[in-house]
Amino acid sequence: MRGGEKVLEALAELFPSADLFTLVYDPTLLPPAVRRLKIHSSFLQDLPRCTRWYRHYLPLFPEAVKQLDLRGYDLVITSDAALMKGIRTDESATHICYCHTPMRCIWSGYENPYYGFGPITRLALSAIRGTLCRWDHEAAQRVTCFVANSQTVRGRIRKCYGRESIVIYPPVDTWRFVIGRQATQRENFFLVVSQLVPYKRIDLIVDAFNRCKRRLVIIGDGPERRKLEQRAGRNIQFKGAVPQIQVIDAMQRCRAFVFAGEEDFGIVIAEAQACGTPVIALGKGGAAEIVKDGLTGTFFNDECVGSLLDALDRFERASFDAEVIRASALKFNRGRFLNEFSNLVRDIQVQSKAQSRAPF
Repeated sequence: MRGGEKVLEALAELFPSADLFTLVYDPTLLPPAVRRLKIHSSFLQDLPRCTRWYRHYLPLFPEAVKQLDLRGYDLVITSDAALMKGIRTDESATHICYCHTPMRCIWSGYENPYYGFGPITRLALSAIRGTLCRWDHEAAQRVTCFVANSQTVRGRIRKCYGRESIVIYPPVDTWRFVIGRQATQRENFFLVVSQLVPYKRIDLIVDAFNRCKRRLVIIGDGPERRKLEQRAGRNIQFKGAVPQIQVIDAMQRCRAFVFAGEEDFGIVIAEAQACGTPVIALGKGGAAEIVKDGLTGTFFNDECVGSLLDALDRFERASFDAEVIRASALKFNRGRFLNEFSNLVRDIQVQSKAQSRAPF
């Protein structure tokens, strides 16, 4: 349940009678609000290991999206970080796209080693990149209204699609992520909660903590785990995927939360801050919109070990107030998301009806 899935869960709460169209899904992992919806998947669902290997089926995404039949719907909402915005709707339908980011690997990152693509995949992506970019750009022009999950993504939407967007930050369960009872007696460890994939830059964090010998706990799993474990010293502990209650407990007890990737928003950063936990983060992307340097955390500016170690040293010399940190995260609460998004849908539908009644 990462940021995109939590947005989907909130949308399912707002529209409990909606139909859900998706490329692939694993029914065993769905939260109750999503499981209750009528779910339609694409032909990718029938391919081998679809939920594990779906990234390798990227060249088939346009055709899979195209075959999803959304005729007859007045309102279509897409939660999109790839090509789902390209679904075909009736010309009279309202299509609101909540964009987590224009797809990284075709717009900016297929050649970047930190996206984890091997040489064969990079070669394949270079061959189809132009086609996918044109398809995605054309699809973006059919969207009625774009909603960005951060100011960072708003800029990407403008750059990639030439479209303006409205920013509505993702929902954070600030009622669940709270300051622990022992907030004044933090334990002597730093924390990472992340999917273990290359672009999250967990390797940079591991290298920094190998050098400084501070204790680090890493929660999460992914294809990079074995490689990272082999790289890590004895001061670094890997917990794997754990229940959310254990994530919250670790956030409440750690000295600080560490985040090294350039994220679109970074909902986990806001969750840590809702626990009153200071964050040490790369000062780019969504983190720059969540963390206030010197007040709720510490930034490092360069993606290198030396810069992160310098931030750790500055963190050690600083003092932070858990209540102030939590207060800064409350603006991302779930109720705010539900209100802002439902108001947006209502306003767009009212505007659409007014335009349809206007004389030519």
